[in-house]
Amino acid sequence: MKIACLSGKGGAGKTLVAVNLAATAGKATYIDCDVEEPNGRLFLKPQDIEEVEVCSLLPSFDAKRCSGCKKCVKFCRFHALMYVKEKPMVFSEVCHSCGGCALICPEDAITEMEKPIGKLEIGMSDDLQVVTGVLNPGEATGVQVIREALKRAAGTTIIDCPPGSACSVMESVMDADYCVLVAEPTAFGFHNFKMVYELVRLLGKPCGVVVNKQETPYSPLDDFCMEYGLDVLVRIPYSKKIAALTANGQLACHHDMATRNLFTHLLGRIGGAV
Repeated sequence: MKIACLSGKGGAGKTLVAVNLAATAGKATYIDCDVEEPNGRLFLKPQDIEEVEVCSLLPSFDAKRCSGCKKCVKFCRFHALMYVKEKPMVFSEVCHSCGGCALICPEDAITEMEKPIGKLEIGMSDDLQVVTGVLNPGEATGVQVIREALKRAAGTTIIDCPPGSACSVMESVMDADYCVLVAEPTAFGFHNFKMVYELVRLLGKPCGVVVNKQETPYSPLDDFCMEYGLDVLVRIPYSKKIAALTANGQLACHHDMATRNLFTHLLGRIGGAV
């Protein structure tokens, strides 16, 4: 079973939920797909880390064979290719490594070359396999790193998605069996929560809501969940103890019995929802 944890904005508590849920699940897999700023490893502290390089494929042109027909340029829907001064040019930042240009070239003038864009860090935290995707600085997209990380899913898998609702988030939840939407009970948090819910709804994924840092009821969020039939799985109270443990890189479920019971309950609710 693959459980994706999402939030509409950074700081809502998505990683808090993901790492504590993974630690509570026991023998499971945690995958950090927030490849631009992965921080689940700060809490889970994996050991015996293996590093695996991740590469994307970029087209490389043989100028002697290229006839200048521009079929590759016309084919690329991402506009990653141009023909300038009788020479093809690749814009790696927007290339999606689909390989279509090489397939369509009538002169076989295009080959695909590997370009390192990031890495995976794979280790163990007790019985939990921890997979961390890390994007190299300056790279435009982490989708390929996310794809490689998700290949390591095994058994019960907790996917810590990037914040927001962009392409990287869509890639992270594409194969998920269930989505946990972590909501911050503020006007800003609610606004972004609605966007990530729309993404999950379009993908047809079953989902439930975790309200984090709740002090008092926030009626716009509660009314929205009621209107759309969204289950509020648990409400995590605004707690100085949880905040202090998290600030010190500790798992709240290991140091606070009430928090552990909360995540055990959450895991049970999710298991009964699919």
